[in-house]
Amino acid sequence: MDPVYALVVAAHPDDPEFGAAGTVAKWTREGKKVAYVICTDGDKGTNDRSMDPEELARIRQEEQQAAARVLGVQDVVFLHYPDQGLEDTPEFRKEVVRWIRHFRPTIVLSSDPYRRYLWHRDHRIVGQVVMDALFPYARDHLAYPDLLAQGLEPHKVKEAWFWAAEDINHREDISETFDIKIAALQRHASQWNAHPVRDIRAWVEERFRKAAQGTPYTYAEGFHRVLLPD
Repeated sequence: MDPVYALVVAAHPDDPEFGAAGTVAKWTREGKKVAYVICTDGDKGTNDRSMDPEELARIRQEEQQAAARVLGVQDVVFLHYPDQGLEDTPEFRKEVVRWIRHFRPTIVLSSDPYRRYLWHRDHRIVGQVVMDALFPYARDHLAYPDLLAQGLEPHKVKEAWFWAAEDINHREDISETFDIKIAALQRHASQWNAHPVRDIRAWVEERFRKAAQGTPYTYAEGFHRVLLPD
């Protein structure tokens, strides 16, 4: 397959939409290909005590596929790790390396691994594993040499962008794609409707207006952007 422009590696269904959907929509509008790798099945993401975890995982996979279609993302890979179960292991890192080499992106996006204190452990773990997978494992042919036999050649990603960072050094203007971001988020009905006392749209608007402060943009997504060595 042809390389994608960007690969989003996220812990849970709906993380890509909260973190980067406006940016993803901009890129796909420009004809750039974006792919997703979703690491867990999200089977614990509910306040409904009658919800069966397997059914929730099925629902959330369908919601993620629907949200991706709204954004113009055609390739969505599900790794099916259990929610709240990610660990920084060689096996998980190898799986991330596998998909980086498969999709051969220019940019990889994920959740920031260095956010302090209150942060979902899966988000922290996936960000750290992504950073390690990018540098040096995905680029070095002697890392996981069995992947070479599967036709997965080393690949050097140019940039890593981490959402939900405390140390933001890049803001992407999503003023023209904010409504698409909202539409994609609304496909995650199991999560969107989980907090009936909260006006989710107002909360999202406030969050991404705040991210645009100090810029000429109405809405922005903020990232910590890392340029990787050639």
